[in-house]
Amino acid sequence: MEEKSPGSIYLVATPIGNLGDISARAAKTLSDVDFIAAEDTRVTHRLLEHLKIKKPLVSYYKYNRIQSGELIIARVLAGESCALVSDAGTPGISDPGEDLVKMCIENGIQMTIIPGPCAAIAALTASGLPAGRFTFEGFLSTAKKSRFEHLGELKTEKRTMVFYEAPHKLMRTLQDMLKIFGDRNISVSRELTKIYEETHQYTLTGAIAHFEKTPPRGEFVLVIEGAKEVQISETELQDAVASARELINNGLSVKDAVKKTALDTGIPKNALYNAVLSD
Repeated sequence: MEEKSPGSIYLVATPIGNLGDISARAAKTLSDVDFIAAEDTRVTHRLLEHLKIKKPLVSYYKYNRIQSGELIIARVLAGESCALVSDAGTPGISDPGEDLVKMCIENGIQMTIIPGPCAAIAALTASGLPAGRFTFEGFLSTAKKSRFEHLGELKTEKRTMVFYEAPHKLMRTLQDMLKIFGDRNISVSRELTKIYEETHQYTLTGAIAHFEKTPPRGEFVLVIEGAKEVQISETELQDAVASARELINNGLSVKDAVKKTALDTGIPKNALYNAVLSD
């Protein structure tokens, strides 16, 4: 690690399963800082035991992030150094670490990034799908309406998409994706870097059929191909414009009318929006 700077925070990536993936730089950082802010102190304690490091731990997770974050910031401003870690992987990616990063920026606190494992990148690498451009979508909501809205907004997304999913929600997510995206190619990774690590490629219908026979276990990363280029006829576009106009006449804003019509018809929202405005 570079010479420790007083009053700084280190964003330290930790293993996503295999403890052997901890980098020498990450281990030295954890050893050198004054204290560690951890999403789950029990998980981090096991890592520190593996590394033979003893260090004060501060709990920092979703439900105490404001109060605990303020205490962490106060300690750092007083001159202490802190390492922020998540349960697994890179802090700030689908975890409350992003809020602490914002607080650091607002308070002018120096941050140093100690890069390392990330499940999304690992799964994307093994997917066989285009990785030059992709979008990370994290976890879908458990609420049906929010989940459908999220997926609906991605229906015409052309980039490869990466999602995290828990085993008890996997089947519902795959079924909803099939309804909204159609039968696309998908790469499913589970238990990355652990003993039972697997990555398999399916269509969405194939993935559903597989997990109907084999109950999902472990944490999943789903990598899904983007939408194919859609050729829209002038008739289809004008019909969609008429539908959007009807919604607008019934009281919806242009934005909401275009959004609903795009979801219903599959016509790209931007193309429909421009057509409505120029109609």
